[in-house]
Amino acid sequence: MSDTAARPVTETFAVRERKQSELVFRRFLRHRAAVTSLLLFVLVVLFAYVGPLLWKYSYTDITDDLSRSPSLTHPFGTDLIGHDTMAQVMRGTQQSLKIALAIALIGTVLGALWGAIAGLYRGRLDFLMMRIVDIVLTLPTIAVAAAVAAQGVGGSQWWSIAVILGALTWPYVSRVVRGVVLSLREQEFIEAARALGAGNPRIILRHLLPNALGAIIVVATLTIATGILGEAALSFLGVGVQAPDTSLGLLVSINRDAVNTRPWLFYFPGLFIILIALTINFVGDGLRDAFDPKQTRVRQ
Repeated sequence: MSDTAARPVTETFAVRERKQSELVFRRFLRHRAAVTSLLLFVLVVLFAYVGPLLWKYSYTDITDDLSRSPSLTHPFGTDLIGHDTMAQVMRGTQQSLKIALAIALIGTVLGALWGAIAGLYRGRLDFLMMRIVDIVLTLPTIAVAAAVAAQGVGGSQWWSIAVILGALTWPYVSRVVRGVVLSLREQEFIEAARALGAGNPRIILRHLLPNALGAIIVVATLTIATGILGEAALSFLGVGVQAPDTSLGLLVSINRDAVNTRPWLFYFPGLFIILIALTINFVGDGLRDAFDPKQTRVRQ
């Protein structure tokens, strides 16, 4: 027997450290429900923003087809006046998505800064800021938003609805961010930043918030779903988006009496509200799992 054959065969494994973004992306792809929901959400966005450019009817057009059920000419049917329901759902989805994204942006920015400041400074400032958060959390969001919107603030334009709801959703973000900052503030890199002369504002903006980005992205995603439902509720109550413009909540509101006679007018916009809320929630679940690392090295 030759020396080569007598040698034991040993397997070697190369261990390569991957970037955090690559690990997050791979974990997200393994979450099938989140990936499927993301694809569906992208299709909804394309339907809302690209669809009107390709569809032959505008949401303001009045056709000769009055109260028609869904057909090839009008896939979502028409209303009593002759509006094409699919064109109106496209416009309503546009407005609802725009409001929900603005709510998420306002609530996330305000809540992240508030939570980071409270978590870093601690002490009396933290106590005072968290008590303010507790007070806002006790307020019934829809009731307060409806009362403010009913006063005509901003003329019930989409941005006024976004500001009102965004100003009531930031406490949820602040609690999450504060919890992350409380653990980050004890890390060695924060002590190193202080030793190099970094002040608290720089530590918050350059060190704490970037390292809390995973939690912030997850809670911001879930805030979009909350914004969709909040806008729909306000429009359903008649204090949200007003005609001649439209939103998904407004379409459900004005057609609620047609459930038994012309159900397509009610169920199509309602279906899109449910679809957007569910897909965003599943995407949020996928992001939450993806940003929860179990290991930093993988075998190649």
